[in-house]
Parts: sequence; C-alpha cells; structure tokens
Amino acid sequence: MTEPFIVRRETQIAAPRATVFAYLTDPEKILSWMGSDATTEPHPGGLYLLKGIGPRGAAARGAFREVVPVHRLAYTFGWEGGQEVPPGSSLIEIDLIERDGGTLLRMTHSGLPTEEQAAAHAKGWAHYLERLTTAAAGNDPGPDNGVSTKS
Repeated sequence: MTEPFIVRRETQIAAPRATVFAYLTDPEKILSWMGSDATTEPHPGGLYLLKGIGPRGAAARGAFREVVPVHRLAYTFGWEGGQEVPPGSSLIEIDLIERDGGTLLRMTHSGLPTEEQAAAHAKGWAHYLERLTTAAAGNDPGPDNGVSTKS
C-alpha cells in the first residue's frame, strides 16, 4: 500500500485565536470566506458540511473528531459523490497558535490518495486560507469565484 499524500499550510492572521476559531466553526462566518451553505456541529462526532466549493460546486462532508476551542480542530473530510476522496476519507487538522499579536494557523490535510488529489487540494487550501486570512482580520475577501483549474 502506498503512503497517503499530505498537504501542509501555514498562514499568519491578524486576529486573536478566538476570532479565527469562530471563522472555522460558525456557519455564518464560514460563508464570509468559503461556500454557499454550511452546517457545523463542532463537537466530536458532529457534522461538518460545506456546500458550494470544489469542482462544480460540490459539497464537502465529514465529522469532527477533535474540538478544543481556540486551540485545535480535527475533522474528517471528503466530497459527496466523490470516488477518489469520498466523505470521511481524509483528515484535516488545524492548530491555532498565538504569535506576533495574531494567530498562526497551521493546517495538515492527510489521507489524500494520489499526488493529483494532493495538488488539487493544495491549490484549494492556498485559495481558501488566503480568503480566511482576509476575512478573520476584519476585511472583505470579495466574492468567491472558486479555485481556478488553470495552472
């Protein structure tokens, strides 16, 4: 069996951890930077559902595994109707670290099955973490035109 592929990203956000945590768990705040509809139940076993992201507005679904307010989130992730990365087949872990008067967000997305999927998810994370960094700092990231499939 081959080792699953992993995406790692960090971004510095000019906002306290509590604010960033809210932008990751509160459906209204999530929609300011990603998706068209969100349902979150931020407790272990709770639902994570985000519609209107990914190819053709696909929905991402998973379940929270770990929720440590203002410090850490871990949830399973996958695409409804997706065969390569079905719901619950990968894991997203996010740590929020106080740094330089703001928050360092450290994200690991593991369990991706192929190099192509890792590259596609890396592109998506780069796009959405930039939008999160803008929104959580109190600015408007503008309309979300999705992730370009062009290199």
